[in-house]
Amino acid sequence: MENHTLTVENCKRVTATSVISVDSFSDRQLVLGIQDGRIVVQGSGMKIVNFSKSTGAFSAAGEITSVRYLKKGSAIRQKLFG
Repeated sequence: MENHTLTVENCKRVTATSVISVDSFSDRQLVLGIQDGRIVVQGSGMKIVNFSKSTGAFSAAGEITSVRYLKKGSAIRQKLFG
């Protein structure tokens, strides 16, 4: 299990380390791949500010309303809409 950090600043900015991929994104939802699963960030007006695949650094800005972790192997649709 690789360590990562996730920080939400004033519900306006989210930063993370050890991000492997950006699996999907829109102005309402970001899905980030990490070693053990996914991080789902929901909100409005969200924009990716920085993502470096080589370092794993990620940041986004917008109105952040929730952050969820999904373990590897979990069906994302089932977790979000089930």
